[in-house]
Amino acid sequence: MKIKPSKQTDNRSETIRWRGRIWLEGTQGTFLGYGRVILLERIRDHGSISLAAKSMKMSYKHAWDLLDSMNSQADTPLVETRRGGKNGGGASLTPAGEQAIAIFWEFSSRLHEVLQEMTDCLSARNFSQDPQE
Repeated sequence: MKIKPSKQTDNRSETIRWRGRIWLEGTQGTFLGYGRVILLERIRDHGSISLAAKSMKMSYKHAWDLLDSMNSQADTPLVETRRGGKNGGGASLTPAGEQAIAIFWEFSSRLHEVLQEMTDCLSARNFSQDPQE
C-alpha cells in the first residue's frame, strides 16, 4: 500500500508524519501536561497567577483550579502564592515546580524524537493510497 503525500499551496510535498502528546496522570486525573507546563512557565515569567492566566487567555478561576490540582497531587507544592497588600501579592515556582517543567520538556522531547524516528521509518517504506502501485 502506498500513501501519496498531499500537496501544499506552494507545491512542496508534505509527508505523512506521526504526532502525539504526552501528559502525566495522577490520582485526580491529569497532573502535568502541555497547557499546565505553559501555565507554570508563565507564572515564573510574570510572578502572578492572574497575569499568567491573562497571557494565556484563561480565566483566573481555571488557572487556580489547575494549580490547585497540581499542588494537591504533588508531594510538595509546585507554586507558592503570596497574598496582596502593601507590596502586592504574587506567585512563584518552587524548586519542585521548576523540576516539573524540566522533566516534562525532557520527556516531551524524547517522545518527539521517537515520533520522528517512526515517521522516518514510515517514509522509507514508500506508502501510497493506490493498491495497484
